[in-house]
Amino acid sequence: MTGSDEDLRVVELRTAVSRLRRELAAHPAEFSDRGIAEDELAALAAMTIDGAPEIPRLRRSLLLIAGAIGSVSALARGLSDVRDAVDLFGEPPRR
Repeated sequence: MTGSDEDLRVVELRTAVSRLRRELAAHPAEFSDRGIAEDELAALAAMTIDGAPEIPRLRRSLLLIAGAIGSVSALARGLSDVRDAVDLFGEPPRR
C-alpha cells in the first residue's frame, strides 16, 4: 500500500525496478555485466524508499543498467519500463 501523499513517479519507478529485478533473477543465462545490472537495480530500489530520487543519479543508473543488459532481448521490455519510469522525473536542471 502507498500513502496518499506518495509521489506517483516514485511508485512507478519502484514497480518497474522490482519487475526488472525479478526478470533478471529468473533469467537463466549468465553474462559478464549481470552483477552491474543487479547492483544498479538495487541502488534504484533504495532510492525509491526515501522519496524523490536525484535525477542525475537515476539517469546514471539507467545508463549502467542499459549497458549491462541492453543486448539481452528477454529483458528489453523490463528495461524499457524502467527507462519510462525514470523519464517521468524529467530532465535534470542545467547548471
